[in-house]
Amino acid sequence: MPIVGDIYNFLFFAPIVNLIVFVIRVLDASNIPGALGISIILLTIGIRLLIWPLMATQLKSAKKMTDLKPHLDELKKKHGEDKQALAAAQMDLYKEHGINPAAGCLPLLIQIPPMIAIYQVIFAFFEGQHGLDKINAVLYDKSWQLAQIPDLNFFGMNLAIKPSDFQTVGAAVLLIPVVTALLQFVQAKMMAPKPVKTYPSDSPKEKKEKVQSEDTMLAVQSQMTYFMPLMIGYVSFTFPMGLALYWNTLTLLGIWQQHKISGWGGLTDFLAKIRKTK
Repeated sequence: MPIVGDIYNFLFFAPIVNLIVFVIRVLDASNIPGALGISIILLTIGIRLLIWPLMATQLKSAKKMTDLKPHLDELKKKHGEDKQALAAAQMDLYKEHGINPAAGCLPLLIQIPPMIAIYQVIFAFFEGQHGLDKINAVLYDKSWQLAQIPDLNFFGMNLAIKPSDFQTVGAAVLLIPVVTALLQFVQAKMMAPKPVKTYPSDSPKEKKEKVQSEDTMLAVQSQMTYFMPLMIGYVSFTFPMGLALYWNTLTLLGIWQQHKISGWGGLTDFLAKIRKTK
């Protein structure tokens, strides 16, 4: 639907293009090298901080839900097979603690369009003349139009280079996808739910249900914790390094925000296990 694309460009793509071009021009006028790389970092930080209230709502909601897990277990134990009574008791518990179970979904959905737009804007700078035409077409002031793609060098690193081309540009670029995957792994571990606790008072049926619940949770957690970092690391291996710069900045901010709300989370248990094995 063309109208959807037009609305998306008007609300997200065009404003972000204008912001990044404005920052690039200011940095170039100040003779600051690496203008494109710096503008990517500043823009990512700026938009992430702008949506911080939404992020905070999502993270706080997730933390509250985790903190209520023991209470929810007790309700399941109390009401047994009476699903209607259990659902009512759960809603009362959520209401008592000021929790909306759906509160974490909406903020997450709202964050997606601007983040996709940043990605598309950055990628346009690596598409040559085609990308330059897309950028110039949405600039609010025609005097801002770029005659050529800005300098792609950032601290001696060409942001258009792909780590997959390491045979021609040097093996050092392989550090980029490795760092990207490690940062994503840290964030995933921080967000991992804690293991389900069993109590001496639990019946054999309850213990079995908790074991099954934990097995399901561990399977999902394993996919998120190990598969996602590997996938994102591979993406950064095949895409220009400018996109890895954006993604790593985004992940570092996510780690900082996650720590600010709920500490190191599941990463603490992971590090404790590593120490025990030594």
